[in-house]
Amino acid sequence: MKTIAILATLDTKSEEADFMRREIESLGGKAMLIDLGVIGDSRIEADVSKEEIIKAGGSSLAELLDNPSRAKANPVIVAGATKKMLELQQSGKIHGVVTLGGTQGTSTCAPILRALPYGFPKVMLSTVASGNTSPFVGIKDITMMFAVSDILGLNVFSRKILANAAACAWGMAQVERSITKSTAKGVIGITNLGVLTKGAMHAIKLFEQAGYEVITFHAIGAGGEAMEQMMRDGIITAVFDYALGEIADGVYGVLRASGAERLTVAGKLGLPQVICPGGSEHLGILVSEPNKVPEGYEDHQITWHSPYVFVPRLKADEQARVAECIGERLKHSTKKTLFLMPLKGVSSYSAEGGELYNPELDKAYWEFLQQSIPDTIEVETLNYTAEDPVFVEHAVRKLVKMIEA
Repeated sequence: MKTIAILATLDTKSEEADFMRREIESLGGKAMLIDLGVIGDSRIEADVSKEEIIKAGGSSLAELLDNPSRAKANPVIVAGATKKMLELQQSGKIHGVVTLGGTQGTSTCAPILRALPYGFPKVMLSTVASGNTSPFVGIKDITMMFAVSDILGLNVFSRKILANAAACAWGMAQVERSITKSTAKGVIGITNLGVLTKGAMHAIKLFEQAGYEVITFHAIGAGGEAMEQMMRDGIITAVFDYALGEIADGVYGVLRASGAERLTVAGKLGLPQVICPGGSEHLGILVSEPNKVPEGYEDHQITWHSPYVFVPRLKADEQARVAECIGERLKHSTKKTLFLMPLKGVSSYSAEGGELYNPELDKAYWEFLQQSIPDTIEVETLNYTAEDPVFVEHAVRKLVKMIEA
């Protein structure tokens, strides 16, 4: 019998949480009610009380009720629930989790779910799931479901939505497959963009032929960060960091931007890595009006990835800032690192025949990169495009040799 944890503020959501519990039980499962409330009382009994959660968070109910505020209570609830959930998950006492709430409930539950490991079933029923969910999901495999109506009472509509969310978590928990240790020689992480896909597919084939398993990440911010989290988790053992568009967009704060640790983790962990600045010669900018060039980019060489994703080629001085950022982050990489530069274009956009083809800017970018990359890193150039089979095959050979040395 699989047990699903239900996280809810039972002072305001007891009726809905109890309905979810009965739904899970009707499917043949067991539910564990975990109370994230503070001030009010619940009409149903929790399996894990708010007092227990608050104690695990390093405080007491009496302390939080003394001049109560969300600002004071929330960090305690999040810390306590995270600690408790990890204990329950690691001991095998729960097999999935479902949460329900509005803005406050979603904000409280999101960091708790993000702390749980990849593969563990995580479902979040939320009134804010129709908007930008990235602040809640982050880089974790959280399934967010839009509640449509407010989660406030049972009715002909909400019963079905609550039942669906409960069944979703229960159904995921029935799957016996788990993330296990790979039986291959190792697991290689590859970053990719649509302008590099042909090359990425060739690299995957070659790595697999050499006896390695490959996990590919769409390098649009969360993708590269997820890859680096899997390095920390020990899932990924080597890296072909093929796409650095996240760095370029991070410098200018646009669509594919990643966080400040991107491109530092493999170096800090000492993992073998081959790096190519794929897709970093241009930006991806989300526009509200289709096919309308944003102000300030009228004098750039441009193309469109879609009617809503505007792609300008960076000018020389703009490329210099990206090169400087790449060099700064690579200071953490002193061993087992190769920076491999394709001199004839770092993406299909800037390859000959591409919309952003510009050999003068390619040359300038490489000059800036040479000035920025630390002397401790091995650097090679190849007179090919990033997607050329010769370039990809060389990158694969170098990484495999690095791993097996």
